[in-house]
Parts: sequence; C-alpha cells; structure tokens
Amino acid sequence: MKQKKKNLYEGMYIISAQLSDDARKKTLDKIEMGITERDGEVLKVHDWGRRRFAYEIEGHREGYYYIMYFNIAPSEIAELWHDYKLNEDLVRFFSLSAKEVKEKIEFKSLMDQ
Repeated sequence: MKQKKKNLYEGMYIISAQLSDDARKKTLDKIEMGITERDGEVLKVHDWGRRRFAYEIEGHREGYYYIMYFNIAPSEIAELWHDYKLNEDLVRFFSLSAKEVKEKIEFKSLMDQ
C-alpha cells in the first residue's frame, strides 16, 4: 500500500469557556483523535489558556485557545474541517501549512516595532 505524503500544519482551536475542565479535555482529545484516525500525527500542543475575545462570537465572550502542530495528508484537511464544523464546543478553528514546529510561541508587542 502506497503511503500518502504528509504535510506539517499548525491548527488553532478556540474551545468554549462554558465547558468544564473535563469536557474541554474531551473536546481537545476528540480533535487529536480526528487527526490520528486519519493516519496523522500530533507533534505538539500549546495551551494558551482562557482569553477574552475582542468581540462576541456566536454568543461567546471568552474561549480557551490551543495551538496544535500535526502531520497529515493534505487530502484529509477538508474532512477534519467538516468534523470541526459539527463540533458545537469549538467556537473557532483554522489550519495553516507550517514550516516548522514552534517549541515556544511568543508575540511581540505592537509597541516594540
């Protein structure tokens, strides 16, 4: 069986702040399982914690932010997104092609530029 070429992706997931810690963990596990079930591999997960939104999103004012680096075949991304759209606990998500796995994620202040 021919193995599909996998690309590196960076995904950001905002999970509802209304969930209990246990429910939030289950939602994150479900996201990871969706990747591994499609022959992908989760390489790194950054937990950014709870943050307030700049504006209300579908009735939510806050959410828990996670950034995940994973390898998966490009043809599987559309299926992942389909699953994410059906997940009511995900407030927002996106996946981008990445060049490397960031061990630490930092943003510079706009005042530093």
